[in-house]
Amino acid sequence: MLFSKVGLLVSLAAAAVAAPLQERALIPLKPSVDPFYQPPAGFESTAPGTILKNRTIVPALLGLLPSNLVAYQLLYRTTSINGTAIATVTTVFKPLVANATLDKFVSFHTAEDSSFVDCAPSYNYQLLAQQTNAIVGFEAFILNGYVSQGYIVSSPDYESFDAAFGPGRLAGRGVLDSMRAVNNFASTLKLASNSNAIVGIGYSGGAIATAWAAALQNNYAPELKVKGWSSGGTPANITGTALYIDNTTFSGFLPAAVVGLSTYNAYGTSLRPVIDSILTPKGREALNYAATHCSTDDLAKYPNFSLLSTDIQTLGKDIYYQPAIAAVLKDSTLGLVASEVPIAPVNLYHAINDEIIPYSNASTLYKNWCSQGGSIRFTSFTSGGHATTEIDNIGRVQQFVKDAFAGNVSSGCTAITLEK
Repeated sequence: MLFSKVGLLVSLAAAAVAAPLQERALIPLKPSVDPFYQPPAGFESTAPGTILKNRTIVPALLGLLPSNLVAYQLLYRTTSINGTAIATVTTVFKPLVANATLDKFVSFHTAEDSSFVDCAPSYNYQLLAQQTNAIVGFEAFILNGYVSQGYIVSSPDYESFDAAFGPGRLAGRGVLDSMRAVNNFASTLKLASNSNAIVGIGYSGGAIATAWAAALQNNYAPELKVKGWSSGGTPANITGTALYIDNTTFSGFLPAAVVGLSTYNAYGTSLRPVIDSILTPKGREALNYAATHCSTDDLAKYPNFSLLSTDIQTLGKDIYYQPAIAAVLKDSTLGLVASEVPIAPVNLYHAINDEIIPYSNASTLYKNWCSQGGSIRFTSFTSGGHATTEIDNIGRVQQFVKDAFAGNVSSGCTAITLEK
């Protein structure tokens, strides 16, 4: 058994060394210490979507199962919530098959769900990378399904180098600028042009990025040829979601979200002074933990955590009424601004009994976007929960992607209810 394991590692190492254009150590560096993630001097003067660096990587499922494809990572310029230039990374997977489609690509937004940069998808996708983020590892299999169908797939670190979990406007811009970056990389990918058809998809935490990118596209990146968006288990109202999971099995997401919303790239200028002034020692300990751990650790460490408790912060139940906090939460709610309505059709779906993201998040968003002129197909499921709804809909989302690229998604709004 020992020799077989050694043989496996030797084989994996040989595959990594033999990779074309590979310019890094055999064992991938974590983002917190990898210089690739740091933008060059003067990048602030470049346009959003500009590629600042690129490299090839050896992709692998769960860090140990090499995939039959070529993959690149692009460090690209994007924009923080306050308008300053920042940089982040997208990983681009290209299938090594004769039927690869070269006039389109899928933008896949995995659920990072963490506020620690070493949880980033771009790190977890690499051969021999320590699997820091179990959610990313699971969803990599879903992503691989699109590659196996011949699609080029881009998966951005939309939370940015700050690893800001929660602020949708930041995530949405990160997604849109990753699409621009892929178009700017067209010659290397052998794409047909630098203006390719795109469909964006994401579930749960990935739906924050997906739905916000859909909402912001018309004002931020109208030139992109997005043919459709698929957003499932969408946290459209962060306040409602926070209250829903407070003091439950899933309350470990709360410290990470507070950290994410208060990063410099997000709302740090307005939020951090308030949070620093109201945190108790126990609350500070929770936020410090979330800032250095990934989602599975957060969930294991803080079940039945209550953000409303005066053990955590001094305002107690009034925390959501504090002016600076209330303003940020309102700015982070989808569907409130009429000009922020998707200009491409949206496949929105949600389980009525979702135990993590309340169903009202999706149903209210559907009503708002429809009243604002969007084309939304909303599917409600009477059975199943949060995780099972993602799994049960893998095939439906794949079909939506195919239909959207073909222009076969009808306009207007439709709501249906299914069992699963």
